[in-house]
Amino acid sequence: MKNVPTLDIRRYDSDRDAFVAELGAAYREFGFCCISGHGIARELIDGSYDAFQRFFALPTDIKMKYHVAGSGGARGYTPFKVETAKDSQYADLKEFWHIGREIPRDSKFADVMPPNIWPSEVPDFRRYGYGLYEALDKLGTRVLRALALHIDQPENFFEDKTDVGNSILRPIHYPPITQDNIPNVRAGAHEDINFITLLVGASAEGLEVLSHGEWLPITTEGDAIVVNIGDMLQRLSNHVYPSTSHRVVNPQNENARKPRYSVPFFLHPNPDVMLDPLDSCVTADNPRRYDTSISSHEYLLQRLREIKLI
Repeated sequence: MKNVPTLDIRRYDSDRDAFVAELGAAYREFGFCCISGHGIARELIDGSYDAFQRFFALPTDIKMKYHVAGSGGARGYTPFKVETAKDSQYADLKEFWHIGREIPRDSKFADVMPPNIWPSEVPDFRRYGYGLYEALDKLGTRVLRALALHIDQPENFFEDKTDVGNSILRPIHYPPITQDNIPNVRAGAHEDINFITLLVGASAEGLEVLSHGEWLPITTEGDAIVVNIGDMLQRLSNHVYPSTSHRVVNPQNENARKPRYSVPFFLHPNPDVMLDPLDSCVTADNPRRYDTSISSHEYLLQRLREIKLI
């Protein structure tokens, strides 16, 4: 069985052409790649997980103070069984928190990117949460440089399209499975909405990606971070970079009785970026797949309605 490869991003500086070719090949085949050598401090990752776990352990009535009704969960807390994978009959078995980009409140995007909320009960939540946000944002920018080169764009092609991107860090808590008769999926099969998703700490089993009709398990080793393509980049690249279905299943062992935590970073373009297929991605073999224009913000709203967040 083929595996999603792990590539060391330091090779972007030491062995650029080969790294870009291997990364591009991984994404064309799987829509996923594991990235090592990224330099994000272990202390930052572990400290973040610890702060997030302390928040999720708080009583429900305290957590609900941070639930902003009617906001689509854009910031703060979203309780269990709200988000539902598109076309799924079951709500996902998870609760989560959203941290967004800190922008000046007079920014032209202030109306669609609200200020963050921070739980006073966990004093270091902000320091770790926003520290991890910024570290993953920087790493995502580095991955996008290689992805740009692979589709014959300048290295910095994405930078002015993501510098005020509506990106989200989402700490998630999947509770232990305590019943035998619930569906065997913690998060239903879905594709991500954004440009790329960076998942730090995918060491717990459960993440699976659909490849050639089979579900491949992905678990990382060492410091590797899973990075996958989202639907917005699939559209912009005219499907050169596929956004692949993935899911989180319950382990078929005693780990199903343990909670699972994960922290994906959803890297989004700026709200006004148009998601029209790039000419460099349109060929005789891959004709243009979209003939209507849509901005990334309109696209986001359309998708949030589908998954029942707004």
